[in-house]
Amino acid sequence: MTTHRSLSGNSLMTMVLHRHMLVLSVIVVFSASPPLISATAQFCEAGIGYGESGCGTAASSSSLSKILIKGGTVVNAFYEEVADVYVEDGIIVAVKPNIKVDFDDVIVLDATGKFVMPGGIDPHTHLAFEFMGTETVDDFFHGQAAALAGGTTMHIDFVIPVDGSLLEGFKKYEKKARDSCMDYGFHMAVTKWDDKVSNEMEIMVKEKGINSFKFFMAYKGALMINDELLLDGLKKCKSLGALAMVHAENGDAVFDGQKRLIELGITGPEGHDLSRPAAVEAEATGRAICLASFVNTPLYVVHVMSIEAMEEIAKARKLGKRVIGEPVIAGLILNNSKLWDPDFRTASKYVMSPPIREAGNDKALQAALSTGVLQLVGTDHCSFNSTQKAFGIDDFRKIPNGVNGIEERMHLVWNAMVESGQISASDYVRITSTECAKIFNIYPRKGAILAGSDADIIILNPNASFEISTKSHHSRSDNNVFEGFTGKGKVEVTIAGGRIVWENEELKVIAGTGKYIKMPPYSYLFGGIDKTDANYLSSLKAPVQRFKSSA
Repeated sequence: MTTHRSLSGNSLMTMVLHRHMLVLSVIVVFSASPPLISATAQFCEAGIGYGESGCGTAASSSSLSKILIKGGTVVNAFYEEVADVYVEDGIIVAVKPNIKVDFDDVIVLDATGKFVMPGGIDPHTHLAFEFMGTETVDDFFHGQAAALAGGTTMHIDFVIPVDGSLLEGFKKYEKKARDSCMDYGFHMAVTKWDDKVSNEMEIMVKEKGINSFKFFMAYKGALMINDELLLDGLKKCKSLGALAMVHAENGDAVFDGQKRLIELGITGPEGHDLSRPAAVEAEATGRAICLASFVNTPLYVVHVMSIEAMEEIAKARKLGKRVIGEPVIAGLILNNSKLWDPDFRTASKYVMSPPIREAGNDKALQAALSTGVLQLVGTDHCSFNSTQKAFGIDDFRKIPNGVNGIEERMHLVWNAMVESGQISASDYVRITSTECAKIFNIYPRKGAILAGSDADIIILNPNASFEISTKSHHSRSDNNVFEGFTGKGKVEVTIAGGRIVWENEELKVIAGTGKYIKMPPYSYLFGGIDKTDANYLSSLKAPVQRFKSSA
C-alpha cells in the first residue's frame, strides 16, 4: 500500500507495538492547516454527536492528520460504492469519487482493489476484569492495541459493581480505562437489588452515558441473580429506555452439575463442558425471553453458544418479540473437542461460559447469523494466561473462564462468512459494526463511512491472507484458542479517531487517546413500546363491573 507523506511539523514520542515488543519510537506528526470546513462543528450541528467527547471539544491539531483514501470500494451496511474518503480532525469530511485536496500535508492511502469499511465495534469484552481470584491479562491499553491490529476501533466493556454499588464500579472502571488508545463504552452489570441500585441505574443512564445493564443468570454465589431481581431490573430498564442484557444459563442447574461431576471424579476441563450442557443455556434463554416479554421490554442475549439457545431466540423473534442474539467468535468458529485434550494446558485455554459446543453448533450459528436470526458478533474477550488457567488443574470449577478474540474477530468473520459466500461485504459491515452502533444508539457517529461520522476506518484486502499465532498476536496472553487458523481477507490499515494506528504490520498507538463514548437511552428497539403497552391495556376488558347479588 502506497502512502505519500509530507514530513512537516513537530515530532511526538509515542509507543510502537510490533508483535510482542513495546518499542519507544519517534513518530512524525503533521501540523494541521486551517480546515477546509469545520468537520466537527458540522457534525455536531447535524445532531448526531453524543456525549462530552463528541461535541464542544476540538481535537488536538498537533496529533491528528489529514488523510485521503483513494480508489477503494466504500462499504456501508446497506450499499457499496467506489469512492474516495477524506478525513480531517478525526472526522470523515467527504465520501465521493475523485476527491481533490490542495493541502501539502495530506497522507494519501491507495485503496484500489480493496474495501474501505467502518472499523469494527466489539459489543462484548472484559478488559482488566477481576474474576475467579485473578484478573484478565489484557488491560485496556493492551487489549485495545490488539483490537486495533485486528481492525476493531471501538469496544463496549462490562463494568462490575463494587460491593453491589454501580457508582463505585463505574469510578473503578474509569481509572482502569485511563490509558485507553481507542474509543470505548460501558455496559453495567447488576448483581443485587435495592433502592440504592435502582437510583444508581438512573444516574448511569442520565449522567454517565450507560444505556445497557447486564444480569447474570449463572455464577451462583458470585454474580448470579434470581428471577425476582431480574424482573425488577427489567422493569427499571424499561422505565429508563435502557437495554437489558442476560448471561443465560441456569445457575442452579450448573451448580448441581458441577457438584455431581466432581463426585464422579471428573475434575478436568471436560467437566466444565459436561456440567453446563446446552439445555441449561436454552432454559435460561427461554426464561429470560418470557420475563422480558411479560414486562414488554427489549432483551439482548449475550454469547449465544448453542443451537438450542438460538432456537429460543428464533421462536421469539418469529412471534415479534424484541430479542437480540449475539454469538461470539469462539462459538462461530470452534468446537469443544479440545476440552478433551490430554494436555491440561491445551484443554484449559478453551474453558469459557457458556461452553464452546460440539461440532455442528458452529455452522448452525453461522447460518442463523447469515439469515438474521442472530444480529451481531461479539468476542467475550476475557483472556487469562496458562498460569492463571492452572489454578484449576485439580478442579475444573477453579479454571478462570474466558478466551481471546478481540484481535481475531474481524479476520475470522470475513473468512468464515464472506469468503464462504454466506454473506456479502455489506452484511459483514452490519454484523461487525453497524448493528452494534444502532443497538447502542451511537449510529451514525460510529458504524458508518459517512460525512460527519468518526474517522474509525479499516482498509481490508480481500486477496491477502492471514495466519493467527501466539507468536505474532498483540494480546499479553501466552495462548490463543485460534492458534494456527489461516484464511483470506486481511485488515491492512486501521484508522482510529483520525490516526493511522495499524499499517505495514506495525502498530502505533498512544495511551490516553481513546475517548469514552456516552451512549444515550431509547435506541430503535424501544420504538412503539408505548403503543403496544396501550394496546395491551385496552385489550384486557377488565376490570369487569359486577353486580352484587342480594341475599
